[in-house]
Order: sequence, then C-alpha cells, then structure tokens
Amino acid sequence: QVQLVESGGGLVQAGGSLRLSCAASGMIFRINSMDWYRQTPGKQRELVASITSGGNTNYADSVKGRFTISRDNAKNTVYLQMNSLKPEDTAVYYCSVPSRGSWGQGTQVTVSS
Repeated sequence: QVQLVESGGGLVQAGGSLRLSCAASGMIFRINSMDWYRQTPGKQRELVASITSGGNTNYADSVKGRFTISRDNAKNTVYLQMNSLKPEDTAVYYCSVPSRGSWGQGTQVTVSS
C-alpha cells in the first residue's frame, strides 16, 4: 500500500521561501513519476509541478521560475522548493503518484501579504 507523507508547510511572508517534502513508501519510488498539486477552498486541485522517473520536470505557468521540483531516490522523497512566494500561492499542497492514484494528506501553505 502506497503511503505519502508531506511536510514543510507553514506561514510565510510574501517573497519568502518554503521547501515541501513528500516521503513515499510501499512502492518502487525510483520508477514512478511524482506530482505536486495544490487546492484552495471551492476550487479544483491544480497541478503545480511534476517530475518523471528520469528527472524531467514540468510546471504550471503560474509557478515557473519560482518553484523547483526535485527528487532523491535514495530517500524515496520528492521536494518542492518554493521561492518568491505570493499570497495567491496559499493552498493545501498534496503530493501524488499518478500511476497509482495515490495522494498524501496535504500540507498547508499560507503566504501573508
């Protein structure tokens, strides 16, 4: 059974940085693509960034140049480095394994103006 545990969320001022982590277990991490999503109340979950098993990355236009997704296969962990944060980045952030339909519990990111 796949388990995903996110951490690293919190409250930060606009312009600040946070690094989210997602530790995975119950699967062969290195062969799986990983995604980060975010969701605000009343809205659908938005794909923020993705990384393939080979390390190729994609980003939503809204975060390009500010966020960086990376992975450490030795630690079974995917990261989301978020810089130059804006109030509109406020959301619950989730990691996901798209091939397995698995989701973490989410971590809250709040950016104050």
